Amino acid sequence: YGENYSQGSYYLSSVADSVLVNPKGMLEWRGMAVQTLYYKDLLDKVGVSMQVFKVGTYKSAVEPYLLNEISEANKEQITTFSSEIWKELNEDVAKSRKISTDNLNAIADSGVFFEDPTVYKKLKLVDKLAYPDEVPSVIANLMKVDKEDYKTISVSTLAGISENEPKGTSGNIIAVYYAYGEIVDEESSTSLNQEHAIVGKKTVEDLQKLAEDDDVKAVVLRVNSPGGSAYASEQIWHQVMNIKSKKPIIVSMGGYAASGGYYISCAADWIVAEPTTLTGSIGIFGMFPEASELLNKKLGLHAYTVKTNEYADFGDYSRPMRENEKVLLQGYINRGYELFTKRCADGRKMKQDDIKAIAEGRVWTGVHAKQIGLVDQLGSLEDAIAVAKKKAKVDEYTLQTYPGKTSMFENLLNEASGDSYADRKMKEAFGEYYDMFSNMKNVKSKTGIQASLPYYLMFNL
Repeated sequence: YGENYSQGSYYLSSVADSVLVNPKGMLEWRGMAVQTLYYKDLLDKVGVSMQVFKVGTYKSAVEPYLLNEISEANKEQITTFSSEIWKELNEDVAKSRKISTDNLNAIADSGVFFEDPTVYKKLKLVDKLAYPDEVPSVIANLMKVDKEDYKTISVSTLAGISENEPKGTSGNIIAVYYAYGEIVDEESSTSLNQEHAIVGKKTVEDLQKLAEDDDVKAVVLRVNSPGGSAYASEQIWHQVMNIKSKKPIIVSMGGYAASGGYYISCAADWIVAEPTTLTGSIGIFGMFPEASELLNKKLGLHAYTVKTNEYADFGDYSRPMRENEKVLLQGYINRGYELFTKRCADGRKMKQDDIKAIAEGRVWTGVHAKQIGLVDQLGSLEDAIAVAKKKAKVDEYTLQTYPGKTSMFENLLNEASGDSYADRKMKEAFGEYYDMFSNMKNVKSKTGIQASLPYYLMFNL
């Protein structure tokens, strides 16, 4: 039951036995849009330019700093993966609601969300119109009981009960490790949007413990990441290899496991992706701001550097990068790309040239990634656990999730610092633009080698 359905919430709800909507509610079904915000004119106005070094025609994470509109390569890949994702959503709803995909596309093009809810029922998007106080009677009728003969429970209460239940008595543990967020070298108290992050040092320590725990018979690495630091990705890849030498490790991909997210996945024994997972984006870049115009012409500041050696002032943002510095940095980026593609080739048992042919920073959906060999299977986390059980050759097992929850004391410290409160307020104020502002704010912290998806993309679903 919903008083108003966003397109995302309707997609989730469409699998239900019955879908109800308020007689004065709204239901969105309008297609998928991907929006990118470009910063070049803004940077020009403040007198800052971004010096970019990359490998990969489709490595579009740097585009907003260089262009005012989308490149043809980026437009091509976004058109492809957004169409594939929409096709998957359309087919899922068509199957659940018994509506043809052609009709669902026609409905999306009709502006149905501004129609009277009676139209939703006529189009078979919903089964019944009901006010909130009428819903209990509908449920009772479906259950074939009197209205007073059933009880309800909230999701949070149900989750609490589940957490308190015994995890099982088997000595064979299948560990599910959640790697969620941007990949960073270390935690930062000043960066926004690190409520969820894959912190390289901590993740390495956690995976090493799982590798050394004899009770852990297999590991499922649940990856939901746009990537990030190339250095941290390499360290995590090393620990995946460490686990692989001792026990099976299976990757389960969530909404996205791209760039660095794919880097940390590629060495696994088996990779399971959702059909709509965004993955691949095999490419890297380095980005360094140059603010001489801002400092000299707009602020009236002038810097003069005395140095002992040629590269002592490398990375100085008060001047443009010299040609010899550009050559050094591009060489470093190129070596990083060679290493990235080799890791992928070794992990996927493919030739490096074949990986390069599908790399170039291009983003693929799970469906396409399976066709070109970047993943082994389409499925869910449960499917990945089933693979882990089979490869570990265990009949009985206990499922345990990692990393553990933070303690009450740690949560209190986070609240006391004010960061968590400020973050929440920023999200409330900026809404869907929060990640974009966070990205701009954190540019300085990204002045290194990055293996990252263009996560500034806004998915309108």
